[in-house]
Amino acid sequence: MKPLKASIPRALPHGARIHACDNSGARTLKVISVKNLKTVKGRMSAAGIGDYILASVVEGKPDMRKQVVGAVVVRQKKAIRRFDGTRVKFEDNAAVVIKDDMGNPKGTMIKGPIAKEVSERWPAVSKIASIIL
Repeated sequence: MKPLKASIPRALPHGARIHACDNSGARTLKVISVKNLKTVKGRMSAAGIGDYILASVVEGKPDMRKQVVGAVVVRQKKAIRRFDGTRVKFEDNAAVVIKDDMGNPKGTMIKGPIAKEVSERWPAVSKIASIIL
């Protein structure tokens, strides 16, 4: 994974519920853990834009519910600061369900915009995005 070119606060702690903004069959995801996160022992994991998370499907199609899936966070409400001084924040917290570790999304379209930092780190997700902000 490439490093991100922005200062991203980790605003989605362990247990947060976020929307799935693709057409994979999941509607609401619950954050279980954040992969490749280096923290202090005992600290609860938290995710930000561009992070790969493991999530449980809380709402969605009956065949998707109660499954643990991988996902990438594409939007968060907390503002992120880019190095040119601009700040970007979104209306909701959202993620895209991933079907393998290579970053290929399970759905075929993404509803709403995604952050530019996500498209740098996950190029397969940015291919199906309608708007990159």
